[in-house]
Amino acid sequence: MNKIDVSVLGRIGVLFGGVSAEREVSLDSGQAVLSALDNIGADAVGIDLQENVVEQLMAANIDFAFIALHGGIGEDGRLQALLEIMGIPY
Repeated sequence: MNKIDVSVLGRIGVLFGGVSAEREVSLDSGQAVLSALDNIGADAVGIDLQENVVEQLMAANIDFAFIALHGGIGEDGRLQALLEIMGIPY
């Protein structure tokens, strides 16, 4: 199997948790994604999104976002719109 050069992705922010009723499932999903990214040597950081989403995203200094949120903001398009406004691919 060929190795993937994950360095081209830059710093990956795994967005998980949140404040929806599906928080616990999202925490599990986010940890699984972080673990997989760690296993391939990616520069990844977990971000448990709270009410201050913009501040959290700015502070994390990410180049790319992987959305592992379930319900609410993770599935209704609001987060995707915010990421587009901030210029963060997802």
